[in-house]
Amino acid sequence: MTASAFHTGARPRVTVLAYDGMSAFEMGIVTEVFGLARPELNVDWYDLTICAEQPRKIRLVGGATLSTDHGLTAFASGDTVIVPGVHDVRADVSPALVAALRRASGRGARVVSICSGAFALAAAGLLDGRRAATHWRYADLLRQRYPRVRVDPDVLYVDEGDVLTGAGSAAGLDLCVHLVRRDFGPSVANAVARRLVIPPHRDGGQAQFIETPVTDDVDDSRITESMTWALANLDRPITVDTLARRAHMSTRTYLRHFRQCSGTSPIRWLIGQRIQASLPLLETTGLSIDEIAAATGFETAVTYRHHFLRAMRTSPSAYRRAFRSPAPAGAAAP
Repeated sequence: MTASAFHTGARPRVTVLAYDGMSAFEMGIVTEVFGLARPELNVDWYDLTICAEQPRKIRLVGGATLSTDHGLTAFASGDTVIVPGVHDVRADVSPALVAALRRASGRGARVVSICSGAFALAAAGLLDGRRAATHWRYADLLRQRYPRVRVDPDVLYVDEGDVLTGAGSAAGLDLCVHLVRRDFGPSVANAVARRLVIPPHRDGGQAQFIETPVTDDVDDSRITESMTWALANLDRPITVDTLARRAHMSTRTYLRHFRQCSGTSPIRWLIGQRIQASLPLLETTGLSIDEIAAATGFETAVTYRHHFLRAMRTSPSAYRRAFRSPAPAGAAAP
């Protein structure tokens, strides 16, 4: 997807909605990615406008205020319109905001939500029959309030083309960098990610962040040492029994302690680490998929492709094409 698909001028216009009670971090995600000038990239960067339902001072968490002269008319006029959250996930979304979102969508804008902002998009009917993400704490409530939405509680974001939804607040960074990748290609997106000091693409999803109890009697050092050893030996066959022996535990005890420490199973964690280790090989080397599978400890390329698709929602070959494709015309190498 090129930038021209969602804007008609030289610079893609991004509008974001501020609301009473919002965190400065929510707004900061959007302003950091789309609002800062980036002349070193040699592309026509975004034109960002902060809007509100009523042009006035917006109260932020902590007692600060934010002022804007731009209302919902300006908000709905963006090429990409972003709702970074809502004040109350159990309250009705204002009819004025619903109308503005529908106007924006109707004229072909790209509509985006972060975290609880999915409730506003759902209220406007833009998520009916579509997959959508929100913070894992709100997933059940979003299903209950808007049963026509296909809520996916495990992913960091969902791209449905003209409508995109992100999970918890920090996942908004992943989503915003993904938008840059769609608009300007992987080279520019990777450069932006490096300036943000974040990975250009995080593996896994929200499941790894869901609250899990941690008991006081867990010996973290033994689990940590076994994980460190596994990371240094990803190309070797590794079983739960092997890890348990490294931790000087029985297999049953190791499984229990590992889950209490990490919130997942050793095998799921190991697969995720192997997928992560394969990404730079796909991005920067000419190794075949079979060679990469072997180098990262997968028994076969078929097994590697299966797990890669489940984790990354794309194939290794497609990922390689995306991250090794040439930069768009006029874009500087990162």
